[in-house]
Amino acid sequence: MFLDIKNAIGFNREGQFVKIEPWGKNAFRVRAAMHGNLPDENWALIEAEKCDFTVEKDEDCHKITNGKIKAVINKYGKITFYNQNGKQLLKEHWLDDTALLIDAREFKPIVGGDYTLTARFESIKDEKIYGMGQYQQAIMDLKGCELELAHRNSQASVPFYVSSHGYGFLWNNPAHGRATFAKNVTLWTADSTKFLDYWICAGDTPKEIERQYATATGKTPMMPQNAMGFWQCKLRYRTQEELLEVAREYKKRGLPLDVIVVDFFHWPFLGDFRFNEKFWPDPDAMIKEINDMGTQVAVSIWPFIEDKSENYREMRENGYLVTSERGLPFSHTYIGNSIPFDATNADARRYVWEKAKKNYYDKGVRIFWLDEAEPEFEVYDFENYRYSIGPVVQSGNIYPSRYAQGFYEGRKAEGETEILNLIRCAWAGSQKYGTLVWSGDVRSSFDSFKQQICAGLNMAMSGIPWWTTDIGGFFGGNVNDPEFKELLVRWFEYGTFCPVMRLHGDRQPKFPGTGLVGGEKCGSGSPNEVWSYGEEVYKILKPYLFIREAMKPYITQIMQTAHTDGDPVIRPLFYEFSDDKAAWNVEDSFMFGDKILVCPISDYKQREKTVYLPCGAVWTDVWSGEKYEGGQYVTVDAPLEKLPLFARDDFDASFITKAFNDNF
Repeated sequence: MFLDIKNAIGFNREGQFVKIEPWGKNAFRVRAAMHGNLPDENWALIEAEKCDFTVEKDEDCHKITNGKIKAVINKYGKITFYNQNGKQLLKEHWLDDTALLIDAREFKPIVGGDYTLTARFESIKDEKIYGMGQYQQAIMDLKGCELELAHRNSQASVPFYVSSHGYGFLWNNPAHGRATFAKNVTLWTADSTKFLDYWICAGDTPKEIERQYATATGKTPMMPQNAMGFWQCKLRYRTQEELLEVAREYKKRGLPLDVIVVDFFHWPFLGDFRFNEKFWPDPDAMIKEINDMGTQVAVSIWPFIEDKSENYREMRENGYLVTSERGLPFSHTYIGNSIPFDATNADARRYVWEKAKKNYYDKGVRIFWLDEAEPEFEVYDFENYRYSIGPVVQSGNIYPSRYAQGFYEGRKAEGETEILNLIRCAWAGSQKYGTLVWSGDVRSSFDSFKQQICAGLNMAMSGIPWWTTDIGGFFGGNVNDPEFKELLVRWFEYGTFCPVMRLHGDRQPKFPGTGLVGGEKCGSGSPNEVWSYGEEVYKILKPYLFIREAMKPYITQIMQTAHTDGDPVIRPLFYEFSDDKAAWNVEDSFMFGDKILVCPISDYKQREKTVYLPCGAVWTDVWSGEKYEGGQYVTVDAPLEKLPLFARDDFDASFITKAFNDNF
């Protein structure tokens, strides 16, 4: 039965209410629930801009047209989407008129609870799918993949994708589940939920789709100028003096350094949100000295609260902690028993920010590293935990977004506009809270390196413009291993052309902690500064610091378009060259902004690379100066000290070669 809804079309089928309404330019939001209980929460979306649309109704179907997209519900309640040229974009997959009796929108009741939801769409032949967040696989085109809709350390579920078929799709539901892009059907499942909620838009190019998504979910702030250069980090600087020695050495050597990071367990107990005065006796003086060098201090924050923390009892009594459904009220046992604060609780977010403000922000810290943001459970028993907004299985994927929101809103209240928080996870819409996502604790291997290249580009297509990695990987890098040294060099070259360039890792062999109580028990990795790997490695790494510095005017332009338009910083080739069919198949090269083509070297002892140059442009080899017409593959040299780079059309990239030659 058709429903008469103002500014929308709808349908009631056996108690299931469906509503389709315009939600921004060329886009619709589709919601369904049993018994008319449509959700009021916008989740990833922000309030829609007003747009012109038309509605047509007859006894066989209702139609609504919003710019380049049209939705049609037929008299049986089945939905199909078309673009402005009448091309079918997406159609629900129904088999209820066969002996199979399969519905496209299936709400299966959970005994005594809500529903397991399955949404089915027809699979599109030859469609390519990009986005969906960050998964540890060397795959960019996700057609044929099944993806877990849940966060883990190094996995971020951001359920938005761009289709080569001319549409973008957001699964606007934070419940855990799965997405399956099979040959025969596309499936979305939520393990436990009350509703179906998705957003779809049409666009003639990936760029148009991505920009519409950014408008619908919020745009990233402008990146602070003093975060666009090089970041120094390791696991971990154990004392104030260790950190100062490194910062002073960068200054002594005349090396550019924008940010230096105080990593985890600098606190007395997890959840204290302050420096341990035993090892960090004068953080005010430390921060001032480093700031006077032109470098910012970033400080690690964990969401976990240990039962020995000075804040534990108050937070527990106020209901600020995640609760467990059974067993002990802890989810983590690393150096103590702890459980995360409930970031879905606005009062808990304010409480944590006020602690961070007093003990870090008021001392001069302006960059926060929001670690463990999934949050990481020691055992991923999602059904055993509950947030204030509901069970984790229904709402868990929104946690990193709310975590970032607390620090974003706290800093905004202090008058800041260029807000950045380094964070280990994200969900749809997280970008509007100044999130710089990094890919988590990944292995130090060439295979892992390949995976990060694809992961970063899919995060970019998921609407997360700021993304980075631990240069060199996190786990397993031995400072004495020649293969690791080569990996570090190749990853460092790649990192120079990421949204943020950050050296980090748990280098082997390990160093012990500084004591036996609380955070001081936490050990450290071997030195991880650019000079730590010998003169041969240092000779190569050093010029890339100056290349990054020389690129700052260009990086500023890229960051401005990310802020104003929603364009990603790193881009698959098809983002700029969508008419070039070959560009859609390239997964090992990317555009840094719209002018520089970057070709990472991701195999051990590889010294040349075959590169595809998209048609519609003239390409200049940055190192040799040789020019090539686009639309062809070329094989170029890739000595250890250089990764292949190409400049588009008349872009003058001579500042790159000058920075290299002046410092090599």
